[in-house]
Amino acid sequence: MNLYVTRHGQTQYNIENRVCGISDVELTDTGRKQASAVAKKLKGKQIDVIIVSPLKRAQETAAIINQVVGTQVIVDPRLQEINFGKYEGFKNKNRGFKKTKKNHGFHYPGGESYFQVIHRVYQLLDEIKQTYPHQNVLLVCHGGIVRTIYTYFHDISNHDLYHYLPENCCLDYYQL
Repeated sequence: MNLYVTRHGQTQYNIENRVCGISDVELTDTGRKQASAVAKKLKGKQIDVIIVSPLKRAQETAAIINQVVGTQVIVDPRLQEINFGKYEGFKNKNRGFKKTKKNHGFHYPGGESYFQVIHRVYQLLDEIKQTYPHQNVLLVCHGGIVRTIYTYFHDISNHDLYHYLPENCCLDYYQL
């Protein structure tokens, strides 16, 4: 099985360096162009299914990609970005946000912990391996989810994980 993973295209929150989490924002024109570029990279890869987060920015990215790959799209809430609780919309430089981000067991006030995100994403990846053992799957999700998927396949220190943020519309590839 081949697993492709991409983060959604650019949003206004990305431009403003705001914590986006479950805030349901749309792509910018640049974000739409980034999604089109990913679609071109995937053309000819025989994507059998796209699994996407329910948030608008990921849905729009998946729709743009699917105009080229033309396959089944499944929405799965486990690909939704981490719920940053009271920090949604804050600037990323907020001290409380940064402290919580470094401590994976801490819950964002009114949100969830990174350990909760790991649990739901790893569960989904295990299901994908069982359900699509001989197919090519594309996941369209968010920065925190791309980071989590990376930890499923690679060992990474807490320090490196804290500093790792995938670019908008990056394209990662894993063989299962």
